[in-house]
Amino acid sequence: MTITSLIKSIQDIMRQDAGVDGDAQRISQLVWMLFLKVYDVKEAEWELFEESYKSIIPEDLRWRNWAEDEEGITGDELLEFVNQRLFKELKDLTVDETMDKRGLIVKSVFEDSYNYMKSGTLLRQLINKLNEIDFDEYEDRHAFNDIYENILKDLQSAGNAGEYYTPRVLTDFIIEILNPQIGEQIADFACGTGGFLVSSLNHLEKQIKTVEDRKMIQSSLFGIEKKPLPHLLCMTNLLLHDLDTPNILRDNSLGTNVRDYTEKDKYDVIAMNPPFGGVEEVGIQINFPTEFRTSETADLFMALIMYRLKENGRVGVVLPDGFLFGDDNSKIAIKEKLLSEFNLHTIVRVPNGVFAPYTSIATNVLFFDKTKPTEKIDYYQVPLPEGIKNGFTKTRPFRPEHLKGVKDWWNNRDKEDKNAYSVTIEEIEKAKYNLDFKNPNNGKEEKEYSLNELLTIMDTKSKNINKLIGELSKVLEGVEE
Repeated sequence: MTITSLIKSIQDIMRQDAGVDGDAQRISQLVWMLFLKVYDVKEAEWELFEESYKSIIPEDLRWRNWAEDEEGITGDELLEFVNQRLFKELKDLTVDETMDKRGLIVKSVFEDSYNYMKSGTLLRQLINKLNEIDFDEYEDRHAFNDIYENILKDLQSAGNAGEYYTPRVLTDFIIEILNPQIGEQIADFACGTGGFLVSSLNHLEKQIKTVEDRKMIQSSLFGIEKKPLPHLLCMTNLLLHDLDTPNILRDNSLGTNVRDYTEKDKYDVIAMNPPFGGVEEVGIQINFPTEFRTSETADLFMALIMYRLKENGRVGVVLPDGFLFGDDNSKIAIKEKLLSEFNLHTIVRVPNGVFAPYTSIATNVLFFDKTKPTEKIDYYQVPLPEGIKNGFTKTRPFRPEHLKGVKDWWNNRDKEDKNAYSVTIEEIEKAKYNLDFKNPNNGKEEKEYSLNELLTIMDTKSKNINKLIGELSKVLEGVEE
């Protein structure tokens, strides 16, 4: 059985269970089990190479001792064991600062995990299916990484959970451009399922030349995630990619006063897709200087990034169009600080549909560094490919080849390209820090409407439709008579 068909079998089993409702719960149920299985494989490796290694998990709660035997406990007995012992004891593990970080991971993962399944028989079937994946085998593990990526992608259709997933095409592109090096510290302060961190890990692994390099990578990545499901997904994702001690905090990045950050809290590379459209309470807003205070989550993350970037550090961040053209006082203040203290050298405008179906909001990738004030911004409008008019869809997704143009242009900006254009700082200041400059090479002016104009157009169209419906009704009445 292929791993793809295996995952389908797993999903079919969970769909039969009355306690699991919807994609998000199915994914959450699957991932805490995967975590325990993957963690058990990692523990076997640690025990092999470290004589003094001792598991934080009580012996009879380790995956190998209750889950691996396909003829093991099942039905009500299994359900009682999972609910009354496994979850209870893993949530209540005693930890302290002296404990091995690898042990701390277990408690942090289970603090907000739940067993949704109501049938112990179906639960045993699910466990047995998971045991068909051999994470000791390189090919199985490598193949499962791809499947796990698809599981994460399924979050895009799982309601609000879609906000935790950034397409791998985009995370790989941003990391390729930022080009982190071994020895640099890399962060994502809203890391979701860990896409940027996995892309960074893959990028760094290509540079490994010594055992010391590999050790250094283990402590190079840092993430923070506020919500339990993506935190669990992220931890498992990184373990699957052989990061033994994922440094992923379960916390709100915006919950610390930015004035308290010191040099040790800053990073060389920051790559992230902050949640946008969110609303932050006043208690969070007061962690920022008065001029930056806003309820818009993405704006606060932009301010946070500026406080946590090292000298000469570099950033790639995904932001909606609203950040570019927004003209409220806090947005202007954030953009003014960004342009006066950082070099916002490039804005890549991403086509519609890259984040579909989670959101259709137009997005951009801002690249900047802490080297000098901004003198000009180079823009690149990634075009939709031929045959796609209104944006990418699930059946016609965003692919690596769609970024070939911007990659070819990146290091050869003098070459003529109709998708590229530049704007000077003087033009930006004249526009009162509106960064939403259209591509002048398109050859057609797009009419911009005010809110009142849009409302008038909608009202007129509505009246026309009502008139048409009225006339059609009269015709139909005549036919009936």
